[in-house]
Amino acid sequence: MNTVIAQLRQDVATLHAELTRYGLVAWTAGNISARVPGYQLMVIKPSGVGYGELTADRMVVCDLYGKVVEGDLSPSSDTEAHAYVYRAMPEVGGVVHTHSPYATAWAARGEAIACHLTAQADEFGGEIPVGPFALIGGDDIGKAIVATLSGHRSPAVLMRNHGVFTIGKDAKAAVKAAVMCEDVARTAHLARALGDPVPMAPADIDALYQRYQNVYGQATPAR
Repeated sequence: MNTVIAQLRQDVATLHAELTRYGLVAWTAGNISARVPGYQLMVIKPSGVGYGELTADRMVVCDLYGKVVEGDLSPSSDTEAHAYVYRAMPEVGGVVHTHSPYATAWAARGEAIACHLTAQADEFGGEIPVGPFALIGGDDIGKAIVATLSGHRSPAVLMRNHGVFTIGKDAKAAVKAAVMCEDVARTAHLARALGDPVPMAPADIDALYQRYQNVYGQATPAR
């Protein structure tokens, strides 16, 4: 287990650089966590620590109720939200939170992003939904994420008046979803500024999603 946690500490620390690289966060806002496979534990960003100071040894290990198990720093203020998601959705291996500007603007409007783009159909399988407002600090945000995304193909939710939360099979997949959510939100905003975006047929959205999720990319070589 120690080897697995050490690798996840490094992975989570490194992945935070992607949030700044793609302009998804400002100052110390935002966070990434990863489930420790086979254990009721997760690795998460410490609270209020600058992105340039996020090293593997500063990541915090918590149980799936938010209690610190290993680490010298206080965990993210969103720890209980992440923990709730892991408890309720065993298929989730990574959770990301950002305040990326375009997607958060849609969250401020309390408006889902309808699917008008092939890239959105590929990654999200339809609209990017809006979740209800919930206060920071407990597990209310986690409950809202789970309620909104359960049974939904989207790995991203726009939490009303707050920002973006994404999930994935691992932390890297959740980061990718956060990057793509902002990209889609920006293009959707520009399309709306020009007029009324052209709707996509549900059957086309389904076909694109299935192809991207099951065919796109390189096949895993047979062993």
